[in-house]
Amino acid sequence: MSQPQPVSTPAVSKGKEINVFVLLFAVLAIAVALTYVLPAGEYSRVEVNGRSVVDPQSFQFVDSSPVKPLGLVNSIHTGMEEAAGIIFFVLIIGGTFGILTTTGAIEALIVTLSRKLKNQEKWLIPIMMFFFAMGGSLMGMAEETIPYIAVMIPLAVALGFDVITGAAIVLVGASVGFTSAIMNPFTVGVAQGIAELPTFSGAGFRIGVFAVMYLVSVGFVYRYAMKVKRDRSLGFFGGFEGTNADELLRSDVVLTTRHKWILICFLINFLVLAFGVIRYGWYITEIAGLFLLLGIVIGLIGRLSANTIVDSFMKGAAGLIAGALVIGVARAVVVVLNEGHVLDTILYYASAAIQAIPPAFTAVGMLVLQTVMSFIVPSGSGEAALTMPIMTPLADLVGVTRQTAVLAFQFGDGISNIFIPTSGYFMAGLALAGIPWSRWMKWILPLIVAQYAIAVVAVVVAQLIGYGPF
Repeated sequence: MSQPQPVSTPAVSKGKEINVFVLLFAVLAIAVALTYVLPAGEYSRVEVNGRSVVDPQSFQFVDSSPVKPLGLVNSIHTGMEEAAGIIFFVLIIGGTFGILTTTGAIEALIVTLSRKLKNQEKWLIPIMMFFFAMGGSLMGMAEETIPYIAVMIPLAVALGFDVITGAAIVLVGASVGFTSAIMNPFTVGVAQGIAELPTFSGAGFRIGVFAVMYLVSVGFVYRYAMKVKRDRSLGFFGGFEGTNADELLRSDVVLTTRHKWILICFLINFLVLAFGVIRYGWYITEIAGLFLLLGIVIGLIGRLSANTIVDSFMKGAAGLIAGALVIGVARAVVVVLNEGHVLDTILYYASAAIQAIPPAFTAVGMLVLQTVMSFIVPSGSGEAALTMPIMTPLADLVGVTRQTAVLAFQFGDGISNIFIPTSGYFMAGLALAGIPWSRWMKWILPLIVAQYAIAVVAVVVAQLIGYGPF
């Protein structure tokens, strides 16, 4: 997709970052070491209503079977094999987004909305944040939002706001959606699959969470933006001082009838998806097929040639290769713990430690753990693949519903997306905007505290009401 550029681009120094695969390999090495340190043990699994559940009274220690050093590298291939369904699911959806980007429909929609809001700046923040929040909640938009930062910043500055406001509209907006995850295939879709929950079940509760998170976040950004509008000395402008949106608003990008039909098809796709999941119990195979069909349809409507459709699909899928591989490597950690028969031992000790804690507060503990894990595995789908095989049986053991465990995961992953320095797309967004991480943290800390407070209340309420189906 062609990307409107700001009038001036600030120089950004890039600090050293530890690659997520290096971190995962370290975790994998620790997992191998644990098979030598921890005693081996096993729980029996029983089938309850078609799903595998841990029998909490069945734990017993067994003969030690530590994983040999060669098993460390072998586990990566095994992990990718076991996670193949989810990996290809992610790649297919990424390919469809690639076709959508090539049609120019999303870019045209953003530019058109920007033009209409030029003289109604008070509506810019709630409307555009809602757009990005819906993208994050329904489509898992994260990395895909980065190009729009270059669109929103000059527009925000030209309307009397600042660089932080422009970046926050995109980053905080998408994070609200990713956190609530009404139908996010990359987080809730993956986590519920591992937890053996019906795909996208419990959406009503998440819609309520979305509404609260959205209103609080919009209020925070709006209040700050209006302060800057009244007193520019309170804002941060970096290299965008004096920027105006004339170039953007004079561009020849328009929302054509073809673009409208493409966006209508995209909306219809989610309606069909919701119907199929609720009525027929569709899972990732059917959902991936639906997105693949959508990609072909919007490509034809966009008058793309067959070769262009394929090339766009490949480009979109290529953009998610790293995230897809993270899922496989994360799964390798579980493979090692299972082969060494220490995964159940970890569950046994963890459940014993929190047995006396009320289940609602156990769910809060899961939220804290997931937040910590997001520093190590910033990929939402990768974190789900790594933690949910442990959190699911732990939830069964301590009386927390599996749906609540998934809720704790999505909060821990989603909120962290807008402040952890290991989040690739977030740091890329700050770099594009020229905002120092320390300046961003000073600004956003009150919102982070507010969002975690909402998350704690939500998981406590979820457990008290037996948020399910199980």
